[in-house]
Formats: sequence, structure tokens, C-alpha cells
Amino acid sequence: MPRPHLGAYIALACVCFFWGTTYLGIRVAVETVSPIRLMALRYLFSGGVLLLGARAAGARFPTPREAGKTALYGLLTIGIGTGALSFSELWIPSGLASLFASLQPFWLVSVEALTPGGERLHWPSIGGMFVGLAGVILLLLPGGSAVVVKQGVTHQGAGAHTLLGGFLLLQFGALCWAIGSVWQRKLRGGTHPFVSGGIQQLATGIVYAIPALLEPVPTAWTTRGMLAVLYLAVFGGLVGYSAFIYSMHHLPVALMSIYTYINPLVAVALGWWFYREPFGWRETAAMLVIFAGVSIVKWTTARGVRIQKTSVAPHPPIE
Repeated sequence: MPRPHLGAYIALACVCFFWGTTYLGIRVAVETVSPIRLMALRYLFSGGVLLLGARAAGARFPTPREAGKTALYGLLTIGIGTGALSFSELWIPSGLASLFASLQPFWLVSVEALTPGGERLHWPSIGGMFVGLAGVILLLLPGGSAVVVKQGVTHQGAGAHTLLGGFLLLQFGALCWAIGSVWQRKLRGGTHPFVSGGIQQLATGIVYAIPALLEPVPTAWTTRGMLAVLYLAVFGGLVGYSAFIYSMHHLPVALMSIYTYINPLVAVALGWWFYREPFGWRETAAMLVIFAGVSIVKWTTARGVRIQKTSVAPHPPIE
């Protein structure tokens, strides 16, 4: 690996910040734009720009068979993974959504263990999962708060059932993200990462465009909502993804993994700052417990470095 330089650290800082801001961006967007239309607009733009840029740079494009598989993996990781996040923020605060999404490494190592020839789970990793689950239970205990956004109106104090629904939806998305990530790693070929990312994002946008056109619910095309969609497309899909690929190429994976902890911190801070999303001592304690569980899983998985290198999803980010 080349010696790290200032540009690589700046790229990592962009990943840590911009991918953390996407949770707030989604929260703002879904106030006026349905999650289906948000996904269509966001990824048609970012995927198209990535592919046009790759074509202009002379990057190698995959065969039709490889492109089809890449598109399928994109629908799993981005289409379902990030799509689940967009829908979940109709029910739960953006900060809590980021914490629930931070459990993605649990699904990644589990899917890897079930894959033929994959690394089996070790007891320390399983123990780390139980630690993370304890943090989630702390968040889901009665008395928690949720924020539901419907037709631009924020409803505070929704019941615990909305938290549970959002959590389960995000975990389904994380499972699909993990399956797509593991399968993507097994795809052989010399396609440039920007081409693969562009295909995956464009495929997601096209698939969501069909129900978006047929959706009967009218969209209030406000300046605030459209700016949020544009922000997600540019800083989540273009700047964030490009910075991630660049920093992954120049920095050690162990250093790169810090974005998985900083993204939720950014999301929680912005959610409180812009929406005063409730985040008290219990949420803080749960966040620390979840982070501890994720850390244990990351550091006790025998192939953690190899797995982390394939975690190219936006959120989270799926992110």
C-alpha cells in the first residue's frame, strides 16, 4: 500500500462527515418526497454521473453478464439496504436509525459464516453480537421516544412499536446488504470500482423509478426537499463514495474502520441540532454498548480485514 498522504486523510474525513450527514438528509427529504421517489431521483443522478465520468476517463466496463450480476448486487446493497433506511426514517429519528444501521458488521460476519468456504463465527464474535444486542434492547425498552414524519408534520413521542418496526426494517436491509456484499466479493473481473458503483446506483434508480412514476401520492416539490435530494445524490453518492474508494486505496483498513463509529456520532449530533431529536443518558449508554459490541466483532473476526475491504455500501449508508 502506498505511503498515506494528506489527501487520503482528507478523503477519510469526508467519508466520516458526509456519510454521517446522509441520515439527516434523508430525514429532511422524506418530509415532502416519498422514499420511493427519493431513491429514484437520488441514484439515477449519482449513478449516471459516476458512469459518465468513468466512461470519460476510459475505465474498463464489464461484460453484459458481469454488469447484470453487479446490478443485482447493487439492488441488494443499495436498493434494499439504503431503501430500508429511507423508509425507516418515516418512523424513527435519524440519530437512532444510524445506531441501528451500525449493526451491519454483525450481519456481514454471519452471512460470511454461512457461505461455503466462509470463515466460521468464533465465540468472541458471538459474544460481541450479544453485547450489541444489549445496547439495542436498552433503546427499545418502554419509555423511549420516536419521531414520525408524515406529510411534513413531526409527531413526537410515538410508541415503542415504531422503534421496533424501524429496527426490524433496518435489520432486514442490513441482511440484504450483507448478502450483496459477500456475493459481490466473489464476482471476478477487472471492472473499476467507480464503474461497479455507478452500475449499482443506476440500477437502483431505474428500479425505483418505475413505482415512483406510478405512485399515486402527490409530491410537494419544495425547495427544501429538492435540495435534500440533491445533497444526498452529490455528497452521499458521489463525493462520499469517491472519497471512500480513494481512502481505502491509500489507508490501512484498521484506520478506515473509524468511519463506522464517527458516522453515527455525526448523525446523532445533527439530528439533535436540527430537530431536537431526543437523545438522553439512556440513548448515550446504548450507543456506547452498541459500539463496544461492534468493536468486539470487528477485532475478533479472523477475516475482519478482508471483510471490511468489501464493505462499500453508503450507511449506512448504505450508508
